[in-house]
Amino acid sequence: MNYESCLDFLLGQLPMFQQQGKKALKYDLSNIVGLCALLNNPQKNFKSIHIAGTNGKGSVSHQIASILQSAGYKIGLYTSPHLVDFRERIRINGQLIEKEFVTQFVANGLEQFKSINPTFFELTTAMAFAYFASEKVDFAVIETGLGGRLDSTNIILPLLSIITNISYDHTDILGDTLEKIAFEKAGIIKPNIPVVIGERNDSTLPVFTSKALQEHAPIVFADSKYTANILNENFDSFEFEIIERTNQNFVFKGVSDLIGRYQLKNIVTSYCALEILRDLGYAISDVNLYEGYKNVKQRTGLMGRWQVVQKDPLIICDTAHNPSGIEQIAQQLSMLKPRRIHIVLGFSADKNYQLMLKMLAEIVGNKGISYYFTRSSVSRSLDPIEIARVATGFSIEGEVYSEVSSAFESAKQYASSEDVIFIGGSNFVVGDFLKYYIVK
Repeated sequence: MNYESCLDFLLGQLPMFQQQGKKALKYDLSNIVGLCALLNNPQKNFKSIHIAGTNGKGSVSHQIASILQSAGYKIGLYTSPHLVDFRERIRINGQLIEKEFVTQFVANGLEQFKSINPTFFELTTAMAFAYFASEKVDFAVIETGLGGRLDSTNIILPLLSIITNISYDHTDILGDTLEKIAFEKAGIIKPNIPVVIGERNDSTLPVFTSKALQEHAPIVFADSKYTANILNENFDSFEFEIIERTNQNFVFKGVSDLIGRYQLKNIVTSYCALEILRDLGYAISDVNLYEGYKNVKQRTGLMGRWQVVQKDPLIICDTAHNPSGIEQIAQQLSMLKPRRIHIVLGFSADKNYQLMLKMLAEIVGNKGISYYFTRSSVSRSLDPIEIARVATGFSIEGEVYSEVSSAFESAKQYASSEDVIFIGGSNFVVGDFLKYYIVK
């Protein structure tokens, strides 16, 4: 097998949630346990940090990885989904997993893997564990795919668990209340392992405190301990400070290259997590923190988080894809007015797109806004005609396009150099845009 045929097997033949949604999901741990047993349990051969949450887990994962790299550690990073290249999911110190490792992993184990009948995510998770073990990373930062309790990543025994926040997403799988969703995410809390909860919420607080008590796991609510403020900002970065809530003492000042005001929550979460690692005896200086926050994109290769790809006109993309994420994006977009804003928008069909459209209409408004409804190349994509139909109920008018590239080109044609073009609504819309933009 060559790399291309391995990719065909991974992306085209295995059940894949990205393409098929819920029917591709095997929501238990039996397959990943079997796969890792075949591989001599590589997940036991490196230290790890486990991260779950509805929004922000990608940003927090990359912030922590960047800071630990800054401190001189060799860091594995496992995240999902990928936007442009499959290998984005598995990195060491920002470098993509080698094609040769992917090829050998699939080719050497193909028949054994088929006997287990894994999903795409299960096999990719096992691949990441095997790669990190073979490369002897100092830490692996592991992001859950969906939920936590029965997510394939949940066979690791980490140094630290992190749950960024809880809001409504994947309700058909995780549950239709915040308490039910929190229960699934709380499944990553392990006996005697400290856990950081990014955002305190009255509905989910009892779920997390009960689980932590049951597991004798020290628990910290990051936003109850610290708050962060922006001191100044531009299109490339912002300067921030972190303050203790109880006594208002200043604790840290830094620069973030991940822009968007919603990143303040992620910074507080990652800072609190790194403070715990310091308490555990790992060398992480304030200089490491400063350099890490300042160079997340450079050190880790993160894309798609309020990513500015061009300035004249200002072109931004973001992977927010659920109501909570879109609410934050809408607030960020509203700050860019009175510029005219062109929004290239597409959703996955299993998302609450009605509520997301409502939020955009209420927060960004309709004056000075042009919409370009589209769909990604992923089969789970919602028909843009349906988006346009629902949008009219919120007094949103827009044109319909069959591909992200054509929607973007139309927005670019109508945008002046002073305007803003935003591309989002789905990871896969952003992925299609970046592929097109990079190649073009």
